[in-house]
Amino acid sequence: MEHEVDNKGIGERIRKEREKLALTREKLAEIIDLSPLYIGQLERGERQMSLNTLMKISNCFHVSTDYLLKGKDAVNINYGEQKSSLIDRCSEEEMSIIEDMIRVILPHIKK
Repeated sequence: MEHEVDNKGIGERIRKEREKLALTREKLAEIIDLSPLYIGQLERGERQMSLNTLMKISNCFHVSTDYLLKGKDAVNINYGEQKSSLIDRCSEEEMSIIEDMIRVILPHIKK
């Protein structure tokens, strides 16, 4: 049974989820009330985080703590909330472009 914490793996998953949401380290740090330097240290596996920080990151990304810690059992807490979060950051012009892209791509996906 393996009980060691894989800080590097945790950090890679944090970076992957942050980038998936198109967040900078600075923006993530602002959202969860941490410093960008600390976020960078976590992503590089240089620091361990508290349970409180783990929960903040998990909730921000809408993924399970299991996924962040072990890389498995990934669960979207609420897919609708995640989409809503992405949409909230778009301007009307960006939303119009996204809608046009979906209209073009969707028929090709359904083939």
